Amino acid sequence: MVGDSLSAAYQIPAETGWVNLLSLRVQDKKLAEVINASFGGATTAAGVQRLPTLLQQHNPDIMLLELGGNDGLQGKPVPYITNNLKKMIELAQAKDVQVVLLGIRIPPNYGSKYTEPFFAQYASLASEYNLLYVPFILAGVAENRTLMQADGIHPTAQAQPMILDNIWPTLEPLLIVEP
Repeated sequence: MVGDSLSAAYQIPAETGWVNLLSLRVQDKKLAEVINASFGGATTAAGVQRLPTLLQQHNPDIMLLELGGNDGLQGKPVPYITNNLKKMIELAQAKDVQVVLLGIRIPPNYGSKYTEPFFAQYASLASEYNLLYVPFILAGVAENRTLMQADGIHPTAQAQPMILDNIWPTLEPLLIVEP
């Protein structure tokens, strides 16, 4: 898992975060080992910088990629974000790693001229690179203020199982190997 604070259990107990819940789910079923390389504040540039070492250290079969939100909140140009995401996808695919792209949205106060292309880049990348893709990991969460922390950006501990439920249907088929 390569992501930012949304995947790093920001301001909630780490054991309640969706990535930890995923780890518990796959360990119970003996399907996989989950390594969470997410950290708060991570940008796509940080992902590009860190990814070669992460791929070498962990030699994953699957990489969940959830980055871009901090770039968006900083107002970085969408082509810049897209280019960095492309670099990470290409690095992973060159190592025969299956990439699952996890899409995110940024708050609407950034204006539709920015937010629409920002959100659309994930679908475009998924199509271009033939990736499995979750359009919006916070679907059903972000629009419910009781499931969001006071900052309106980060989900609460109570929202974490819902986030995992948004991702699981896309991820599960990769983990089930037919005999």
